[in-house]
Amino acid sequence: MNYRHIFHAGNFADVFKHVVISLLLKSLHRKDTPFCYLDTHAGVGRYDLSSAAAQKTGEYRDGIKRLLNVQPIPELADYLAAVRALNDADTLRYYPGSPRIARFFLRPQDRAILLELQPEECTQLKTEFAGDRQVIVQEQDGYAGLKAYLPPKERRGLVLIDPPYESDQEFDQAIEAMRLAHVRWDSGIYALWYPIKSRSPVERLHRRLVATGIRKILLAEFSPWPEDTAFRLNGCGMVVINPPWKLDETLQSLLPALLEILRQHPAGRATTSWLVPE
Repeated sequence: MNYRHIFHAGNFADVFKHVVISLLLKSLHRKDTPFCYLDTHAGVGRYDLSSAAAQKTGEYRDGIKRLLNVQPIPELADYLAAVRALNDADTLRYYPGSPRIARFFLRPQDRAILLELQPEECTQLKTEFAGDRQVIVQEQDGYAGLKAYLPPKERRGLVLIDPPYESDQEFDQAIEAMRLAHVRWDSGIYALWYPIKSRSPVERLHRRLVATGIRKILLAEFSPWPEDTAFRLNGCGMVVINPPWKLDETLQSLLPALLEILRQHPAGRATTSWLVPE
């Protein structure tokens, strides 16, 4: 299966993921020393919501478009600024992928390393950041890239692991890749996104994470739909290793407010908890 994110760009899962990523990147501004952002499955960088593919599903209408049409939540200001930076005035044509979100938060001393294995998408990504000396784009397997680029010379930063989960083995591959990356660079912030269709694979993911022995693992889940069918994306989660100070408190108050905007069913839920404390 060849996953194409354009069909899902700007949906509730993107909003949730990029809100968390924005908070993580903003936290790195607390120190003047440079940081490095590493994206293992970068995609194309931006998505045209006026395209036939995006219009076919229209998932962004219950995601970013709905969020832009309500009274703003202060904690979302930076994320929404990153979205608006790609668009003119009050229009919404383009939605930023994780690379564009990250680029918005880079200061002159920071850099990003973007890895994308699909040749066509990598070509688009290289075009997106052509001439940008703060951004490195490589056509490379993201998991192999963790070994190649970690630890970064900056010694501070964020790694996003966001695979398409096209196979049943992807959960295990992602956890093992993150475990090995943590051995190489245990002080970095790691964010692992995962889909929620049925609960059993998610529970196995959590058990595998605990079994790694890694400490300081924060878990946030966001589900606008009830988990009563495995034939749709009911929700998604984000595992954060070495989260910044008070991220747990921020998400505990922010995600329920975000859920009220993006909810699709009364049984939807948003939770934040420590999978493994310090």
